[in-house]
Amino acid sequence: MTSSAHAPQIQVVAVVGPTAAGKSDLGVELARRLGGEVVNADSMQLYRGMDIGTAKLTDAERGGVPHRLLDVWDVREAASVAEYQRLARAEIDRLLAEGRTPVLVGGSGLYVRAAVDRLEFPGTDPVVRARLEAELEESGSGVLHARLAVADPAAAAAILPSNGRRVVRALEVIEITGRPFTAQLPGPGEDQSLYRTLHLGVDVARPELHERIARRVHRMWDAGLPEEVRTLESLGLREGRTASRALGYQQLLAAFAGDCTEDEAREETIRATRRFARRQDVWFRRDARVHWLSGAVADRAALADRAWHLLERTVTS
Repeated sequence: MTSSAHAPQIQVVAVVGPTAAGKSDLGVELARRLGGEVVNADSMQLYRGMDIGTAKLTDAERGGVPHRLLDVWDVREAASVAEYQRLARAEIDRLLAEGRTPVLVGGSGLYVRAAVDRLEFPGTDPVVRARLEAELEESGSGVLHARLAVADPAAAAAILPSNGRRVVRALEVIEITGRPFTAQLPGPGEDQSLYRTLHLGVDVARPELHERIARRVHRMWDAGLPEEVRTLESLGLREGRTASRALGYQQLLAAFAGDCTEDEAREETIRATRRFARRQDVWFRRDARVHWLSGAVADRAALADRAWHLLERTVTS
């Protein structure tokens, strides 16, 4: 089946799920079969030089399939979901105009929805933002996250307590609009799709996923993550409000500052990544459009075939 056969029914395929579930490999295989391209929806893979710690696929692992929206931002830049939305839709529209299928791959739930749903992002208020950032500096992200948990529990569940920048943004939107930060997202049973999108979720039982995460973090260390972080530190990583908070990078920066040992940073990265995976799972489970497929070890070889069969059934139904 070619990509043109899918065009009338399915325009975009989105591969989502928690970290280490196997999304990247599935995305490559589906893009290969469809004759399409992968469009990145992992917020940290947009940063140049953040390769090992974000599990960015190597050229060999991409198998000749073009990958878009990697290495876009400098590590000193603050991430912007509104800017990502503009970039992602430009790539999606380009591919559709060429008669090719975009395969959106990533675990950043808000980025996925920004790309394919009718979402508008409120502007910013410099006075409100400055006050909240001052509170963040004085009290820490945990205090602000606790406030967010009262104002918008769904947003608090999706945002790590340590991610002060995103906590501040959520509280800013709530104050500016008078509505929950998550009010911009489609509600249960409400489809605000901009494109005809097939959402595929890769599901892995928690014990197996926890083991995969631990193995992945150990591989990252062995592959030279500390050296990568040292290099990026010299390029301004510490000044980057977003990039400096990335899993593994944040913990190693703390180790380099003498706050812990590198071994302790490694173990904390495993724990923090497991917590992050739970939040990703909660986020995507709220979206009834996601078709979940097992990514367990016993099923992994057949994962792409099951996804393909689901795609075919969706097209012909």
